[in-house]
Amino acid sequence: MCLITTTAFLISFINFNGEQNSGSGGKGIDNFSADTYLPWEGGSVYYSQWTNGTQSDQNFFPIAVWLQSTYNANAYKAIGINTFVGLWEGPTSYQLSNLNSSQMPVVCDQNQVGLTDENNNIIEAWLHQDEPDNAQYNSSSGKYDPPITPEEVVRRYNDMKVNDSTRPVFLNLGQGVAWDGWWGRGTKFNHSEDYAQYAIGADILCYDIYPMNINESNAGEYWKEEVKKICQSLWYVPYGIDRLRQWSEYKKPVWMALECTNFNNNPHPPTPTYVKAEVWMSIIHGARGIVYFCHVFNPGFIEAGLLADTSMSTAVSIINAQITTLAPVLNTQSVGNGVTTISSNSLIPVDTMLKRYDGHTYLFAVSMRPGTTIASFTLRDFSVSASAQVLGESRIITVRNGLFQDSFTDYSVHIYKIG
Repeated sequence: MCLITTTAFLISFINFNGEQNSGSGGKGIDNFSADTYLPWEGGSVYYSQWTNGTQSDQNFFPIAVWLQSTYNANAYKAIGINTFVGLWEGPTSYQLSNLNSSQMPVVCDQNQVGLTDENNNIIEAWLHQDEPDNAQYNSSSGKYDPPITPEEVVRRYNDMKVNDSTRPVFLNLGQGVAWDGWWGRGTKFNHSEDYAQYAIGADILCYDIYPMNINESNAGEYWKEEVKKICQSLWYVPYGIDRLRQWSEYKKPVWMALECTNFNNNPHPPTPTYVKAEVWMSIIHGARGIVYFCHVFNPGFIEAGLLADTSMSTAVSIINAQITTLAPVLNTQSVGNGVTTISSNSLIPVDTMLKRYDGHTYLFAVSMRPGTTIASFTLRDFSVSASAQVLGESRIITVRNGLFQDSFTDYSVHIYKIG
């Protein structure tokens, strides 16, 4: 038996960033006055500082797609997408008009059109150049230059704020956030200390890593052992979130860019089960937004690869619907001392997030490795008898003195509404 820490940090941060916990828990039966709270970045207090910024509605949780054509906005909206991030060679007036017609908010480059167009009300945030922490391809030399320096990213951030201080600035970083051995950083390989400096240059942070699209056969001999560590290792996704939150001193919301296509025709493609696990691993570890990478490159290019895959788009639609329904819960501060978790298989941790909202306790749980385990949850300060509704699964589990168990198999995700 192995005690699994339910969150990365079990220190008390009460009303972090001024947020108030909105749930009393237990329908007035249980007393949760001993709750302590984990760090909280984002929420209405944070976003309200920008008059044209990302929506601060309690019912809004950002669910985005990366660099998609605006004529697909309604199709993406139909599967629960509520934000576009990136516009190819834009923003243009045409793109902003399309997005305004679809009421699809966008995070995009800052240019003169974006600053002045009559439809720029749809712009939620300004976008940095993508992945400045990676080595930069030089088309003139045909070689790679070093990454853009953190100082340059901060300078560009300050310039964007001078041009428009009414919107936040969004920065997406590469897989070096989670993977020190990522050679794509060139001369900055194995220099994780850069990231605390990059974090200064944005108001919303994001990063990407795609473990199901990493293939050992595509790596040079020197890097095969590095690739083996990441390949199909979904837990690197939340590991990077933990690091980026720490590097930003828990002061800026972190979004997560996730795979939902087999974009390089790999032998182990992401499945709906893996995508669901990556999404909820991210949220449980503190991601305040999700960005789906939807492209396919091999064997042929498909921009809207997610929409082209019916089974995956259906699965993503279900994931998105659950996130949207739970947005008011997700937009509250997590309790740091509300649950203790024991996994029957010490090789398979079960990570959790606990929130209280509208008289109920919500426990989000995901198994972090493939395989089967039984998780035993002990909820603090619960009455003798309660019930846990397993959302989306048509199951109810009896809770006795705050204790209940459930099985987890191959990155299972279970969400419990207890009260």
